[in-house]
Amino acid sequence: MSATRSAAAASHLKTALARWPQAILRPDCQLRDVLFKRLEQQGKAELKEVNALYSLLEDRYKNKYKPPAKFLEPKSNPTYYKDLLRELEEAPKRSWLGRIAKRLSGMIRLT
Repeated sequence: MSATRSAAAASHLKTALARWPQAILRPDCQLRDVLFKRLEQQGKAELKEVNALYSLLEDRYKNKYKPPAKFLEPKSNPTYYKDLLRELEEAPKRSWLGRIAKRLSGMIRLT
């Protein structure tokens, strides 16, 4: 839901809950109070989710915690991450026959 829709829905819900009648049998446990509390918790959760999404979109963690160059080039296979990125870029463009050939080449290794 977009932010304006969410805010509009929240304001409509608050208006409706304000008009909700009080329960006579249980004056200390009102449905209106429970739903108000839930609405507040959902609003906080939505803000946290939006903040997490923006932090991922802006690469905050990648920029804050940069891995050392040695980490990205392991001694056992220095081109591992470069090969992985190349493979991820090529995979969607492969034809059906190319996918089968790649799968078979992964099963059979000639060393």
